[in-house]
Amino acid sequence: MKLPSRWPAWLSRERLAELPAKIAGRFPRLPEDIRLPLPERVRKAMPVFMRTTTFKLALLYSLMIAAFSGALLAYLYYSTVYYIRVESERRITVEFEQLANAYYTGGMERLSQSVFERMTLSGSPFYYYLEDTSGRKIAGHFPRLPDDPPEAGMKTVYFDFELPQPDGSKTLRPAAGRIVRLRDNGGALMVAFDTAQQTVIVDRIQSAILVAAPVALILSLFGGLLITRGAARRAEELAKTAEAVIGGELSRRVPVRGTGDEFDRLAQRINAMLDQIGKLVEASQNTGNAIAHDLRSPLTRLRNRLEIALAKPMTEEAASATLGETVEEVDRVLDTFNAILRLARLDAGTEGLRVRMDLSEVAEELAELFDPACEEGGLSFRSQITRNQLVLGDRELIGQAISNLIDNAIKYTPQGGSISLSVTRGPETMIDLTVLDTGPGIPEVDRPKVIERFHRLDSARTQPGSGLGLSLVQSVAELHGGALILADGNGPKNCPGLRATLRLPRA
Repeated sequence: MKLPSRWPAWLSRERLAELPAKIAGRFPRLPEDIRLPLPERVRKAMPVFMRTTTFKLALLYSLMIAAFSGALLAYLYYSTVYYIRVESERRITVEFEQLANAYYTGGMERLSQSVFERMTLSGSPFYYYLEDTSGRKIAGHFPRLPDDPPEAGMKTVYFDFELPQPDGSKTLRPAAGRIVRLRDNGGALMVAFDTAQQTVIVDRIQSAILVAAPVALILSLFGGLLITRGAARRAEELAKTAEAVIGGELSRRVPVRGTGDEFDRLAQRINAMLDQIGKLVEASQNTGNAIAHDLRSPLTRLRNRLEIALAKPMTEEAASATLGETVEEVDRVLDTFNAILRLARLDAGTEGLRVRMDLSEVAEELAELFDPACEEGGLSFRSQITRNQLVLGDRELIGQAISNLIDNAIKYTPQGGSISLSVTRGPETMIDLTVLDTGPGIPEVDRPKVIERFHRLDSARTQPGSGLGLSLVQSVAELHGGALILADGNGPKNCPGLRATLRLPRA
């Protein structure tokens, strides 16, 4: 007696397939016009908070929790149903095996006796029906078979039967049974069991799922809103800070709570960006003021010189001298503007092509170039250059920076002084290019100021220049990941000299 693989009626796939529809029926149906695929219309009709990232994250969180809960409930449902089905099939299989053993050992008589004995057992969940070859009932709980027996093998049937009650009434009960054609005499045997209890269990599980599913969805949505509430507040702080900065409050900063989370790291970076923007704005304002101050004098001199030339006749020699001085003044103004333009390009990162280069070669070339100029100015010049000092940088920009350092030393070193240029290994993976002079030096308190654009010390006002030389060196150093270091030289306290070091990373 082999059991079929079919599910009983009360555990049928059709019954299980009805569960999603029952769940969906618990939710109200939306009007058809709202359910139409009109994303733009729906989006405009949505409240503002439903368009926020916070709500979307909360909704996503709730959907994920709901999906997990649904999967868990479905697993519990199907595993319970499967266990009930397997257990029922096992019990009925055992029952058929015992009856088959009685039939094989004692024939129809022994089978009939066994059926009668089992019918008299109290509390048994099974019901029986036995008929002979002619279809006459031998024993059983039912007046007749619910279906015709198969010609051979086993047949599964599902039916309802009337169960008598103590008060004389009858109750309709669902049942599932299996009918087998008896070998040898052609009779039929049916063993059935009451499925009412199993149906109740399945219905209770369905009801629990129908209640748990919407509750899980609501709770997950509420939990998602609580979780994303903090993120919404932090995002609002960022938005308010941005609005304040747009409104002109450049001193406004994003609060940092010290939690070390992503918002704190983002706030720190935004604050650093705002600090840099503030410095750039301040530098731009100072640059404008410095340009107006430093260019006013040469332009005024140019105008006065030209007015004098136009006011009275001039000899050819005087006119030539006036034009020569005018050209020199114009050249100085153009040099200032070129320096400003180069600094702007360095700040924008549009200047500089980095290649692997030998810093010692550039230093040797500039030493040969400036040696005659120092000799002409009554200065001694010496160099001490270590070869094969490789850096990754722009040759032209680095050469310009070195030229500015040497030119600055020549400009402020008195006659009879000395200037030295050296290229040596610096600390760790750095290379130091140092220009040392015997001039008056720069006081320590003024060193941060002299690298500011257009800033000139009072002692330097008598010297030609724009106040951009050391600023350009500083920008070139920062562009290459290095630094400009200013320190006292080896001279006495009243005239220590200046040690200017351009420190660049080794390639």
